[in-house]
Amino acid sequence: MSRPFEGLRVIDLTHVLAGPFCAYQLAVLGAETIKVEPPEEPDQAREGGSDRDMNEGRMGTLYMAQGANKRSITLDLKQDEGREVLKRLVAGADVLVENYRSGALAALGLGYEEMSALNPTLIYCSMTGYGQDGPKGRHTAYDQVIQAASGLMSVSGTAEVTPLMVGAPVVDYASGTMAAFAVASALYQRAQTGHGQYIDFSMLDTALILMASSVTAFLHDGALPSPSGNKKSYAGNSCYETADGLVMLGAFNRRQHERMWRALDRPDLAELSSWDAMAANREMLSDELASILATRPAAQWETFFNDHAVPAARVRTLAEALDIDQLDHRDNLLHTFEDAPGVDGPMTVPVAAFRYAHGGPRADSPPPAMGADTDAVLGEAGYGANEIAALRAAGVI
Repeated sequence: MSRPFEGLRVIDLTHVLAGPFCAYQLAVLGAETIKVEPPEEPDQAREGGSDRDMNEGRMGTLYMAQGANKRSITLDLKQDEGREVLKRLVAGADVLVENYRSGALAALGLGYEEMSALNPTLIYCSMTGYGQDGPKGRHTAYDQVIQAASGLMSVSGTAEVTPLMVGAPVVDYASGTMAAFAVASALYQRAQTGHGQYIDFSMLDTALILMASSVTAFLHDGALPSPSGNKKSYAGNSCYETADGLVMLGAFNRRQHERMWRALDRPDLAELSSWDAMAANREMLSDELASILATRPAAQWETFFNDHAVPAARVRTLAEALDIDQLDHRDNLLHTFEDAPGVDGPMTVPVAAFRYAHGGPRADSPPPAMGADTDAVLGEAGYGANEIAALRAAGVI
């Protein structure tokens, strides 16, 4: 069965992480996705990552993680001819995703109004740090800047070490995922109405949505979340030292809390499983758990608690997490390309965090070298060989 976005064309005018990841999620669901980069200014993600040789070849791991299933063309949008090429491509496209500074494309005559006039059914998604308008509308940002601006850093870490940035670029990838959802929703809306849509997407908004329950609590009664590290509100959903490492418990509701203590042969403490009792006795319950959990290795406790239907996991490194047997049953998550341009040996990339019974996300083609598809894409748009050669001679492509 075909994937959801097969037959749709996406113009990807994004760079770094959040924007390209949005376009990537559309690509793994079948959309023909054309990545556009200036000839002399590659997406900086191409030159970032753990392998210096790949970085120098403009195929860095930051780019590889979200470059599969795309076609790559180079195009100088500062030149009139380059803008005309883009307009021709957009006229036949379904979606345009861009993450330039607010107003930058509009200043070039490539904003939503101009593109919508060419293609009234176009879904045009502008991804920025703070949105298109307001006092910060023209300010640029990256993941760590938004973590700071949103208050996310203020709730991370411990009372002694805070504010603290979340280690992974969670705002970037959450933004990419949420923007892909916004595009998908707009496409569904278009199917009902026949009209295109403009999406004003903000990374700051995304970070605040990631803290939705804290935002609601604060706006209701002024309750500010505090950084608690591994020590959460209740003893049953906190982290503890074991004989050889850490284990995180998730006995969050009453039934799980009761099961946990009965499994540990402490029916007396299982009686303290109401919200009020768990809160009032938090330190005593925590001390009891700490004493018990120190007697066995973390892996044994993980098995023990899961066997008793109590959520728990040993605290793993990334290497250990990628070695979990469970991933053998999640064949949608990762894909290995045996041969990818600019890579010496196989390259494994993430695909998607879900799978369908049929027609789901998959990686078909490896991330392309910069400009690998320029001639083919322009040829399909009606440019002849001589015209393409002239554009290349002028530095437009």
